[in-house]
Amino acid sequence: MSNVKIDPSTLGELETKLVTIKRVTKVTKGGKNMKFTALVVVGDRNGHVGYGLGKSIEIPEAIRKGEEEAKKNMIFVPRDEANSIPYTTKGVAGRASVLLMNAKEGTGIIAGGSTRAVLELAGIQNIRTKSLNSNNKNNVVAATIAGLKTLYTPEEIAQKRGKTVEEILG
Repeated sequence: MSNVKIDPSTLGELETKLVTIKRVTKVTKGGKNMKFTALVVVGDRNGHVGYGLGKSIEIPEAIRKGEEEAKKNMIFVPRDEANSIPYTTKGVAGRASVLLMNAKEGTGIIAGGSTRAVLELAGIQNIRTKSLNSNNKNNVVAATIAGLKTLYTPEEIAQKRGKTVEEILG
């Protein structure tokens, strides 16, 4: 099944992309407390990707925490022979939704910055996307991952339906 969590120790070299850093201030009786949040995406460009949100007083520590969380939340993304997704799907997280459409060879990655970071580190090279309803980077990344989690390989679909792969693909 494609949405099974992956053990990061079994993977090769992982690449990290920092999507955003935000400064967050909490006002208390004693004054203002400043912290940083870092949204980080981790992947091996070979079908494995994850994301995490790290929070800390210092930026490098927030990035490190986000990276650790991303490694814990890794998923496998099935790809077809054109390095695209097998079929069109939609991911929803919070108010954000992302439409992921498969594309033929030579299309490239047509996506916004947050979605692009996830797709590049997943190893997808040909895809069209459309971000709908919200441009909150945390929710857009989460919606992209949610959409990729719903994907199955043709072999998994054939097994579920009790058919052969040739019958499924036509």
